[in-house]
Amino acid sequence: MLSTSSVVSAIPASLSSWADYWLDAWQRSILFVDVLRERGNIYLDHAREGKPPVLVFDYEVLLDGRTLPQPANYALARIIPPADFPATEAHKRPFVVIDPRAGHGPGIGGFKFDSEIGIALRSGHPCYFLIFSPQPVPGQTIEAVARAEKAFLDEVNRRHPHADGKPFVIGNCQGGWALAMLASAAPDTVGPILLAGAPISYWAGVEGKNPMRYAGGLLGGSWAASFASDLGNGEFDGTYLVNNFEQLNPANTYWGKLYNLYANVDTERERFLEFERWWGGHFRLNRAEIDWIVQNLFIGNRLSAGEITDQKGDIRLDLRNIRSPIIVFASWGDNITPPQQALNWIPDLYGSVADIRAHGQTIVYCLHQSVGHLGIFVSGGVARKEHEQLAFTLDLIDVLPPGVYEAVITDTQPDMLGHEYVDGRYLVRFEAREVADILALDDGRDDEAAFEVVKRVAEANQRLYDTFISLWVRAASNSQTAAWLRLANPARQERLFFSDLNPAVAAIKPLADAVRRQRRNIGADNPLLRSEARSSDAIEDALNQYRDLRDTLQEQLFQSIYQSPWLARLVGVDLTAPHREGKHRTWQQDELLRLKRIELEHQLLQAARHASPLEAQLRALLYCARNAKVVDERPFNALRQVLRDAGLDREITLPRLKEAVKRQTLLILQHEDEALASLPTLLPDTAQRQRCVDLITRLAALQGPLRDEFKQRLDRVTAALGVNPATAAVQPTQLQPTPAQPDPVQPTPAPEAHLEPTPAPAAAKATRARKPAAPKAVASNAAEATTTENATPAPRKRPTRKPT
Repeated sequence: MLSTSSVVSAIPASLSSWADYWLDAWQRSILFVDVLRERGNIYLDHAREGKPPVLVFDYEVLLDGRTLPQPANYALARIIPPADFPATEAHKRPFVVIDPRAGHGPGIGGFKFDSEIGIALRSGHPCYFLIFSPQPVPGQTIEAVARAEKAFLDEVNRRHPHADGKPFVIGNCQGGWALAMLASAAPDTVGPILLAGAPISYWAGVEGKNPMRYAGGLLGGSWAASFASDLGNGEFDGTYLVNNFEQLNPANTYWGKLYNLYANVDTERERFLEFERWWGGHFRLNRAEIDWIVQNLFIGNRLSAGEITDQKGDIRLDLRNIRSPIIVFASWGDNITPPQQALNWIPDLYGSVADIRAHGQTIVYCLHQSVGHLGIFVSGGVARKEHEQLAFTLDLIDVLPPGVYEAVITDTQPDMLGHEYVDGRYLVRFEAREVADILALDDGRDDEAAFEVVKRVAEANQRLYDTFISLWVRAASNSQTAAWLRLANPARQERLFFSDLNPAVAAIKPLADAVRRQRRNIGADNPLLRSEARSSDAIEDALNQYRDLRDTLQEQLFQSIYQSPWLARLVGVDLTAPHREGKHRTWQQDELLRLKRIELEHQLLQAARHASPLEAQLRALLYCARNAKVVDERPFNALRQVLRDAGLDREITLPRLKEAVKRQTLLILQHEDEALASLPTLLPDTAQRQRCVDLITRLAALQGPLRDEFKQRLDRVTAALGVNPATAAVQPTQLQPTPAQPDPVQPTPAPEAHLEPTPAPAAAKATRARKPAAPKAVASNAAEATTTENATPAPRKRPTRKPT
């Protein structure tokens, strides 16, 4: 039983907890409103300054797009490294970041030190940023923007003629599709490209998880964007796009973000204001720009179909024209650009990996398990892991042979073999994938037929709007009405209300200063504080339930309309037709490929008999690793260390090494027996042959025991060369310059001439069970060169839990 004294003593303790909580809650409320006041003032100051980029780094503008023949509101900026960062190195490839113009301003790729720009600067890479101003140039089009971006990259290339490679270009979100179009129209302008959270295949998604793709259909098509632009006197207010993003997660928009600030107001102020400075910077587009985006991408989905041309029709934007490696970074937690929208352009264009090789494309994708859409660009943890590791392995990606790979990033272990050849704390490996593996990330593509109906309906509604309504809306709009309409947007009103423009809010500042001087925090064990947290969780759960119900009803409404057979027949769509996958080439393209194959055959036969000692050793290495399923950075970094130790790193640069690897890969794929038989002629010296076998063994052993097939192929190499199996560790002098030999690297044949590889021996084939597809074994990839694995890794499947 409780004693009287214990009950009496508990009452003051309870009263004390109650009093402490309410004092703390009152102080937090004052500080919370003061932070909102600061946000409003930052919004006003940012607007008065012309909404400059929110970059944390200093920069200088090198080229203004408004001065180009086709002017655009873009500019090329060079990032100036901070004083405590290393100086940029002229030989390193430059990094270029293209931020999304989707309602917000530029700078998200570099608004903190742990960012895409920060990582590149710390590694000594010259960095550039494509910035843009709040208002578009009158008459500006998407094509004008693309031509300006091309001019900017030409300038970057001009400034770095002796760099290790062409610029590494990063396209964030909507900047990703702009980058993909640029790389397909001008493939020689860019090096490897990174599409981060970038939607390319807009119709893709999983039923019950990706509601944003239904918005165009539920609005009746693209006419709504045209209507909003006409109300804006010919300009589309980007705040509408921000409103749409916020509605995807009402729990975070209306409660979670604000409660997190209120509950942690002593520590969250800086982070909150830092992000809100970018989030509240609203930019505009011309009607011609938003119409093009919505009609060709969001609703038309024409980019992945290769149906977009320039205004004159002279240039067709076909993603198969991209020659540099394509890196795709997406996340299962992204409800704006899910992995299917980031990757399904691959099966849209290619029927198999052999088709990808025929076009000479190297595609690498990396899937995060949980981070949200904005976290792909702003999360410091993502920057320090995924972005950093992809940047560290960029040279390896650049020499990967054509095909599809998944980048898997894992922690290193102290006892891991070859630990000294790993950059950073993570090991990156590239696992070969098939087109069927990409399709297996989706729940099927039958649901995309309804979007073809949406496309046809949208085209009809757009014509009706342009013919009968647009003229009247434009006649009733002017610059004043457009300004008042923009001002009335809730996103702006919220910031204006909580600013010093409101006298009642301005009076909070001295009170907040007094609170900070007398701040009294309470312990996390306070019962009322715990009750507050539970109440907050309940509110978020209720809003999430509302969101789920809303999304379900919208999806059902969309399906009831656009999966209706009568509407499909009315607009001429067959809902039962198979989804377009592996878009076929034209007969002109097929004839060009046939002619190039003939030319390639001659070049390969010549390369089999005439090659430098370096290429001969690479050929032997690639021959042994032909059917490897995994590539990681350790053997590649070890090989480059060997070149440095031998004093060949200046002579054999990365581009030259890349050319040599790809040429020898093609030779092994097409003429394996001749490639092996000619090795003794190319390596006449016995000591040189022995060093070649030792090098192959050393590099392969970095990843553990050798595969049986690798051993068999190595035995064939040693037999052909007439030397003993590897005996001792390889010394740095294993490669020596050979002046008598011709230039070790010759031009590689055109990528379009890549042929389908010779089928692997039956003993090397493997199968993987997976759902819903059961793809064949990963096809052999000769230049998956410098590593081996005992088993084929299975691709990671999409999570079943719905992200919040």
